[in-house]
Order: sequence, then C-alpha cells, then structure tokens
Amino acid sequence: MKDKEFKPAMYVDKSLRLVPIAVMLLSLCALSFYLGGIFCSEKNRLVLEDKTSLGPVQVGCNIAEVKSKKFEECSSDYQDYTPCTDPKRWRKYDAHRLAFRERHCPPLSERVECLIPPPEGYKIPIRWPKSKDECWYRNVPYEWINNQKSNQHWLRKEGEKFLFPGGGTMFPNGVGEYVDHMEELIPGMKDGTVRTALDTGCGVASWGGDLLDRGIITLSLAPRDNHEAQVQFALERGIPAILGIISTQRLPYPSNAFDMAHCSRCLIPWTEFGGAYLMEIDRVLRPGGFWVLSGPPVNYENRWHGWNTTIEEQKADYDALQGLLNKMCYKLYNKKDDIAVWQKSLDSGCYASREKTVYPPECDDSIEPDAAWYVPMRSCIVKPNPNFKQLGVGQTPKWPQRLKVAPERVRTFSGGSDGAFKKDTTQWVTRVNHYKTMVPDLGTDKIRNVMDMNTLYGGFAAALIDDPLWVMNVVSSYGLNSLNVVYDRGLIGTYNDWCEAFSTYPRTYDLLHLDGLFSAESHR
Repeated sequence: MKDKEFKPAMYVDKSLRLVPIAVMLLSLCALSFYLGGIFCSEKNRLVLEDKTSLGPVQVGCNIAEVKSKKFEECSSDYQDYTPCTDPKRWRKYDAHRLAFRERHCPPLSERVECLIPPPEGYKIPIRWPKSKDECWYRNVPYEWINNQKSNQHWLRKEGEKFLFPGGGTMFPNGVGEYVDHMEELIPGMKDGTVRTALDTGCGVASWGGDLLDRGIITLSLAPRDNHEAQVQFALERGIPAILGIISTQRLPYPSNAFDMAHCSRCLIPWTEFGGAYLMEIDRVLRPGGFWVLSGPPVNYENRWHGWNTTIEEQKADYDALQGLLNKMCYKLYNKKDDIAVWQKSLDSGCYASREKTVYPPECDDSIEPDAAWYVPMRSCIVKPNPNFKQLGVGQTPKWPQRLKVAPERVRTFSGGSDGAFKKDTTQWVTRVNHYKTMVPDLGTDKIRNVMDMNTLYGGFAAALIDDPLWVMNVVSSYGLNSLNVVYDRGLIGTYNDWCEAFSTYPRTYDLLHLDGLFSAESHR
C-alpha cells in the first residue's frame, strides 16, 4: 500500500518543472554576469590559451591576446655555463679550502635568461654502451685535458672523437685491471653486497663506468676546475656524475648513503682542517662501508720518488691518516700495492668504548645527520642510529633484492610507511609502461641520462631498472627528506633547490621527468 500511495508522486506534470528550472537558469546567468564584471575589472586578467588557434581568444568579457615569452640565444661564451659554479665569479669568494669552487648562485640581478647554444659542430651524442669508450670532440671541445692527461690514458683525441682507453693516474694499464684487484680486496663487490659508490675527484669517471658492468652504480664527483669539464666528459659518456667538491659545506647526500667511497690520487688533504673532509666521507658512508684510497700516501715505501716529496714526509702522512681512522672506528680491511681499504665500524661497540675526550668528538643531537643543503661541515663523527638493524653493508639485502624491499628509514618522514612504499613501487611500474607508449624511445639506447626532478621513494627509477639508462633522483631541499630511502634501495640521487640551477653542465641529460613538482613548489 505504501508503494502505491507514493507512486503517483513520481509522475509530476513536466510543464510544472519548467518554471523552477527557468528561474534557476536566469539566476545563474545573473550571478555569472556579476562575477564576470568583478573579475574582468581587475588589472591582471586570466588569459586562456586556445589550443586550436593562435589568434585572439574570447574570454567572457573581452578579447585577450595570447602572450608568450621569447628567450634570445646566449652568446657562444655561455656554451658550458654553470650558473652556480661559474669561474667568472670565483674571485668574489674565499680561497680558503677552495670554498670558491662550491655552489655560489648568482643573485636575481645577475641571472642570465637566454638559451645556451651548443658548441659549433655539435652532434647527437653517441649511444650507450658505445659512448662509454668514445664521444664527439665537438660536443666537449677541450684540448687542455687531452694534452695534460693523454700520457695517463684518461683519453686521447683521434680525428673527430675523443677515445677513452680506461686509464687513470693510478691505473695506467686500464681501469678493468684496477677494479679486478679491488674486487680481490673487497669480495662484497662481486655478490651484490656493495651496490652504491661515491668517487671523489673522478677524472673522466672511468672507474664508475667500469663498475656499471659489475652491478655497482657510482656517483662520480668533481669540481669545476683546471681539468676542464671532468663531469661533462662523464655525462657525455653516459656515466652518472655531478659537480661538487668537499670543502666547507656538506655534500648534498643523506647520512649512511653509500656502500663504498673511493679516492684515486684525488689529492684531497684528508687529515688537514681537523680531518673535516674525512669526517664528511664518514657521514655519507654506511656502517660497515668501505673507504678505498689509492695514491699518496699509500705504498709510500715504493712510490715516494715520483711524488716530489721524501719518504719521511709520506710515512708521517700515512701514520696520521691511519691514526685518525682508528679514532673514527675504522679498521684497515685490506691492502695490496697501491690500494688500501678501510672499513667503517658496523656496530656501535667501538663508539661506546671511545673516551669523551678523544678527538674527533661525536656530533651532538642538535646536528641533523641528513641535513645537507648549504649545511656547514663539522669536525665531528655522525654516530649511526642503533635503532636501525638493517642499515649497514652486509645487513641490507643484497642487490637486486634491496630494490623492492621497504627500508627501515621509510618511516622516518611524514607519510612514509611500508605500505606506501609498496604502493608507490607498483604505481610506477604501471605509469612507466604508459610513458613508453607515449615516448617510444624510453627504454631504448636513445635515452641514457635521465633525471627525476621530484622523487619520493625513487619509484620511477626502480621501474626503469632493466632499461639501458640511469636516473638521477632529486629530492627538493624544501620537500620531504626521503633521499635516504632512495639510497637504501640501491639507487642514487641528490638534494636540490629548484629555485637555483642544478649542479651540472648544459646538454647533459636526455630526459627530465617531474611528477607534482610545480604543485609542490607553488607556494614559492
């Protein structure tokens, strides 16, 4: 009965419904006219771009012209311009500890707004993996490094190309033989235990290039200096590299990031300035990680003749280095000929046994270990967090398993969790598959150097791991500090403030990817 009583109400005369609808439409028209008058009376009006026409566009209240900004081409003097490491501005900054070679971005009044031209005769870069052994001379037309380093087999010019024989100051017989010897000293380099490496003073990154074939990804670091474009050569070859120097500011990486750090005659004065440089390496090295040094003062007994010094001076340097490393809870892991390997303590036992008066001291709790964007270096030891049981080398799952395992540090920032990590990983597999339908070159040898400008967990890079490319994962210095998770899963990356230039040369990336960057930075 109830249904029958209410049934007639469902069939109202349609003519009766037209009256309220008409009234509603008139009201909306009046309201829109009123609002249009308000917004169109403002000085700065919203301009909509017509996707089908380049002519004037009708926007409610009047005709608006489509405006575009045209950038002129820079002069040829800017072909290798790096705004925040510009040699023309070095004299403005302190020479102490080579601080002038750190990042010093120009103020707004000095910023250049023009399109940087390629060098004359520039060609599309040679594709990977052939690019590891050769590149076009006109793409990086620097003669000085060729003239100075050809005898050490860094590179040599032949016709229109630079060739990279794989030599280096400490491995004139080739980087392959050099790394073979290193693997004998560090067996973990062969079984996935060691995955991420930092190369300080990288030259043309031959060491990092060789390790790629062995399942180890290296971030090659070098300043802009008189070697002329070391980092540009590395990136032209398709090898991960970034401009940087160990000086007065922390390196832009989180604590406990790398499984291994390497210095091959990089001439960094490790024991000077209170050992600050070595303590910065210690900060970014994971517990149980390896620090590898070849060159002075290692093997000083046989090498001192060629170092323009005396055996007594080299012995004193080596003893000072060994003494500092002992106090920092490192032990000499292995040594043979020109290569010495020290290992950072894996547990907190050594730190607990140190006397409080011993130098260097432990950093106090007020110093955030992962803060690394324009943060001054401190001469103190960043003690690993004992709450993390899978942070050390040998404790973290081996590569490639670690890529898909949610790290312990995923819960150290807002919103981070095992579930969010797994969801992000799955989502990026789907998204990357879709990307490849839109950009068919993605996943081929046409795209090698890739940057993810606003990563969270490194999911985009993880989804591309089987393709012939590498990804520089960038975490905004103003965003969630999740870069530690990127490193924990066996990937590499850096911090950056996108209101400033990135630490690289022009023309060094094949693809830039950003997800949510404009929204995240809209408040700035």
